[in-house]
Amino acid sequence: MKLRVIPSTRLVLLVTGVTAAAAIALFAGVPLRLAVTAATLFGFGLLVVCACDFALTRHAWRQSEVRLVRRLPSAFAIGVRQTIYLGIESTGKRRLSCAVFDHCDPSLRISGLPVVVTLSPGQRVETSYEAIPTQRGEIGFEPAHLRIRSVLGLCELPDRIGETQSRRCYPDFAQVARYAWLAGDRRLQEIGIKTYQQRGEGTDFKQLAEYHYGDPVRHIDWKATLRQNKPILREFQDERDQCVVLLIDCGRRMRAYDVDENIGGGHFDQVLNAVMLLSYVALKQGDAVGALTFGTPDGEDRLFAPRKGAHALNALMGELYAVQPTPTHSDYVMVAQNLLRRHHKRSLVIVITNFRDEDSSELTHALRLLRSRHLVLLASLRERIVNELMSRPLDTAEAALDVGSAHLYEQSRRDAFNRLAARDALMVDAEPQRLGIELVNRYNAVKRAGML
Repeated sequence: MKLRVIPSTRLVLLVTGVTAAAAIALFAGVPLRLAVTAATLFGFGLLVVCACDFALTRHAWRQSEVRLVRRLPSAFAIGVRQTIYLGIESTGKRRLSCAVFDHCDPSLRISGLPVVVTLSPGQRVETSYEAIPTQRGEIGFEPAHLRIRSVLGLCELPDRIGETQSRRCYPDFAQVARYAWLAGDRRLQEIGIKTYQQRGEGTDFKQLAEYHYGDPVRHIDWKATLRQNKPILREFQDERDQCVVLLIDCGRRMRAYDVDENIGGGHFDQVLNAVMLLSYVALKQGDAVGALTFGTPDGEDRLFAPRKGAHALNALMGELYAVQPTPTHSDYVMVAQNLLRRHHKRSLVIVITNFRDEDSSELTHALRLLRSRHLVLLASLRERIVNELMSRPLDTAEAALDVGSAHLYEQSRRDAFNRLAARDALMVDAEPQRLGIELVNRYNAVKRAGML
């Protein structure tokens, strides 16, 4: 790569100092011709020294064959701080100093760059910096920028070394990890998940167990009791091999943000977090999970066919990780018809959207179509800003107007939302941060009641 040259801070200070000295000499009465001659000789000599310094440094740099190796995590999660390691090694014979700035994706918030390293012959230098992803999707890394300090420190030589790499940035799995940890510790109530004693419930046979006082007598297996000469009970579990299909709205309503930091605070990011948590719970209980997006331009909807198993969650996130909300209107009727054509098995269909009262007629028709074959749960996001407006103090006329408007909006939305409910309708209306927990609780209630 062709090298350019940049004056160093030392050179700029040196030239500034000589210029100031020449000006002081002129004010002190030194003849102009003498001052000009001295400045010209100094400038010519400095130019020769800089040229020699540049040539020597460029030769040393080319002989060093410096290599940079970037160590990245296998994947990123939005809003989660990661450490990125840089390894730089030189095979040359001269000690060089340079400043390194990794050319990473602009969606990353980085700290710790640039970093100054000294390259010794035959040695490897390790350095690192921290990055926080702010957007889901592909994250690209291009060759890093270097500024090599010249031997005499009069100039800097810019160059780029390293490889082009990319990684995926997924939604934050912290909520899923916390659920798994608390489930193992049997403390799910700490995050609001309701748990119930499942022994003897459900209709699928699980195992035979010894009878204990208080167990239902109707579940005693009399043949096993005779063989063992002690009461043996049949235990049942919630029905497995069922199907959960998620209809995820990607339209303009999902572009809202509830936090100032713009890192994982968008409604759609929170929806994907809820989708991960619910999918994890359903897959752990033996059900199949599928997803279909809507509200995107024609031909861009994502379909994930229902599947079971531990790897289904990774496959689902691999399909949805880069999906972004669009300014397109969401057609509820079309997605209902699309699902009915594609999926015939009776399933728990969860429609996740951001409901407005003007959507009532269209959404009513779509839910009626879906309920003709499936059990439907409507989940809507409730914007936090509305509750904040309603709780503001009435200290000014403008505040009173804002509070009254927020109450009117919330009342009309709540009335329209309640009108969507049929006698057996399942509905969730929660703030984005609570959506995952509310969906898991409602899913568990559906499984416990055997509604599918």
